[in-house]
Amino acid sequence: MILENVKNTCKYVMNSSEHVKINYNKLDEFIKNIDCNNLKNWLMFNPYNLLDLDIEIIINLLLVFECICYSFWGEPKLTIETEEGYKDGSDALLYIMINYVKKSNNVDFSEISFDEFKHLLKGNVNIPLLKERYETITEVSKIVNEKMNGNFYNYIKNLSSDVELLDLIVNSFKTFKDERKYNGKTIYFYKLAQLLTSDILHIREYLENVKVDYSNLIGCADYKIPQTLRALGIIEYDYELPNIVDARQELEISSKYEVEIRASRIVVIDYIKSKLKNVNSIDINDYLFTYSKKVKNIVRPYHLCRNTNY
Repeated sequence: MILENVKNTCKYVMNSSEHVKINYNKLDEFIKNIDCNNLKNWLMFNPYNLLDLDIEIIINLLLVFECICYSFWGEPKLTIETEEGYKDGSDALLYIMINYVKKSNNVDFSEISFDEFKHLLKGNVNIPLLKERYETITEVSKIVNEKMNGNFYNYIKNLSSDVELLDLIVNSFKTFKDERKYNGKTIYFYKLAQLLTSDILHIREYLENVKVDYSNLIGCADYKIPQTLRALGIIEYDYELPNIVDARQELEISSKYEVEIRASRIVVIDYIKSKLKNVNSIDINDYLFTYSKKVKNIVRPYHLCRNTNY
């Protein structure tokens, strides 16, 4: 099972870790103050009136948005001006995608030209990995057209289990394959696939009132939550890694540094879940992401690794 592979291989990394350690004393103290009441998926806050759209459009939109929702960091970061002020990073991309769909009533990007796509994402700078994003979104749209009768929502609407839905996403779209090598062993993360699975099931539960299961999802290993956990002293960097991260030096994909940082987040979330009752790992993931706002004044830089997974 994919999700068991994520959990088990990340535990293997942390048991072998050379540069990233988990401070369980500080983690236990943090757990005592976690408030699991009113935990909400980020979509429930209705960003840019997304929930005003039809459920079919929302889910088809989430697929094309989240397949290119990665690697926004840069100096400067992509920023756009909107009616709600300046937006950057993933917020900017979401705003662009929602408004494009509202104006065009179209979620199919299979025929968009590179120049049209570049113009669509126009901001103060070119978004990083522009060519890779273009290739990703056009390929995903073509797969939907050729193998899913042009409608991703209709294709998955009878799936209510995170295990089934995640498996379909990973096996249908190679862009969601998110694996690394560590000591010769394959390590599984599937950050964007888990994010998309969680969002689809949460939004269907909310708008369609269907019974869904997202209890097996584990967490979305990127850079924001490790930054928060480091600020809280829950994860600690050893040797030269603190200087590398704080100096904003880029880490190589599949380096021990990158893999250990990402794996630590998964293991922390799984540990928190083992200590709490009646809460899902993906909800803990969302809680920690929201908590990052509380420590924004004490955080140090997050790790940088240019890639198409997060």
